Amino acid sequence: MQGFTIRRVVEKESPLRDFLMQDMGISRKMLTLVKYEGKIEVNGVARTVRHNLEQGDEVEVTFPEESPSTEMVASNRLLRILYEDDALLAVDKPAGIATIPSRLHPTDTLANAVLGYYKQIGLPSAIHVVNRLDRDTSGVVLFAKFGFVHHRFSELQKANKLMRSYMALVEEEVVPQTIDAPIGRAEGSIMERVVTEDGQRAVTHVLACQKFGSDFLLTIRLETGRTHQIRVHLRHIGHPLIGDSMYGGVNRMDRHALHSASARFIHPLTGEDIFIEAPIPEDFIRT
Repeated sequence: MQGFTIRRVVEKESPLRDFLMQDMGISRKMLTLVKYEGKIEVNGVARTVRHNLEQGDEVEVTFPEESPSTEMVASNRLLRILYEDDALLAVDKPAGIATIPSRLHPTDTLANAVLGYYKQIGLPSAIHVVNRLDRDTSGVVLFAKFGFVHHRFSELQKANKLMRSYMALVEEEVVPQTIDAPIGRAEGSIMERVVTEDGQRAVTHVLACQKFGSDFLLTIRLETGRTHQIRVHLRHIGHPLIGDSMYGGVNRMDRHALHSASARFIHPLTGEDIFIEAPIPEDFIRT
């Protein structure tokens, strides 16, 4: 079975292999898969990667059909879809569910719900999560519908071109600032992280702080993506998230007050500027 197809018109002469990897962004591993299980055509004719391209040629690459893990269970949980096209799905994750299955949460996760949705729309694909959120963090989660699209998003993330902003609730005013402090695992803990000299570099930008009822609402952008990064950094500067019991926040919510508010990126296939936004959650307003 054949799956996802992409097409490009050649702008200058080049070997087909170079065009596939450099202009179309196909990784070496993925190209090997396409050679044996997919299809590569130039102007409608099957070609090997040794073929030389001329200006104006149309290259069409068809990837092999994907399938989800046989161990993953589809769920009927309703999704709050924020954006969807042929290559991408963005959903508003509620607080209280995990992003992907684990030993503790094997079935009722966001990924299980996306698999259920794929079955409804007849999309035979694996689950490719672009960005994961902690169980109690709400907001924008991106899913690539195909492995090639997921690879292109990985390249965007490496180049810091997938811009994500967060909203966070704290008790006291925070001066906008950049927190550049390395994060590592806390001694004796599997989950907890701390700022430590031998940790991985972590950079958090607090862009704005505004009064929000009796509390303060922060707008935050991540430059790196370490586990619990925002939570650890806010504790580090003395302003833990409301509801974040692990990192010293006051217990006034059923979860830590962190929301993935938006994502902005250049679409990996169309080149469009895409902006996706998730509305502020109700429990922020009720706090």
